[in-house]
Amino acid sequence: MKNRIIEIKWAIIFVVMTLVWMVFEKLSGFHSTKIDQHYLITNFIAIPAIAIYVFALLDKRKNFYGGIMNYSQGFISGVFITLIVTVLSPLTQTITSLVITPEFFPNMITFAVENGKMSQVEAEEYFNLNSYIIQGLIGAPVMGLITTAIVAIFTRKKA
Repeated sequence: MKNRIIEIKWAIIFVVMTLVWMVFEKLSGFHSTKIDQHYLITNFIAIPAIAIYVFALLDKRKNFYGGIMNYSQGFISGVFITLIVTVLSPLTQTITSLVITPEFFPNMITFAVENGKMSQVEAEEYFNLNSYIIQGLIGAPVMGLITTAIVAIFTRKKA
């Protein structure tokens, strides 16, 4: 476990960034008055998410591997970060939904129904805590592994 302390640190940074991003979205009105723009703005979380993976793998390369890291070492490091982020995703989603922005699901349901995007039943089945926890448990590893596979290419360094 001691050799994975860097991954644990960066996974926690990732979780904190996600919660801060949710506060930003809420305070900017993307969970209420600008909810029609939420689908677009929420995708920009990819920028800090990718940056965190880059910084994490560079940290691992410098402070664990002595400045030299091959693709496999970087990829495995990123997999551990992804695993931790995935395990913490239900907690992250619960904090987001119950503490940061409890009005998000009702607002999204109303928006989807009023704009003819979903029926009331469909919207209620999709926009709820359990649904989002499941989406996070699927989305976090998929996006984390894709990000890791790409970032590991750019953070490797030969002797």
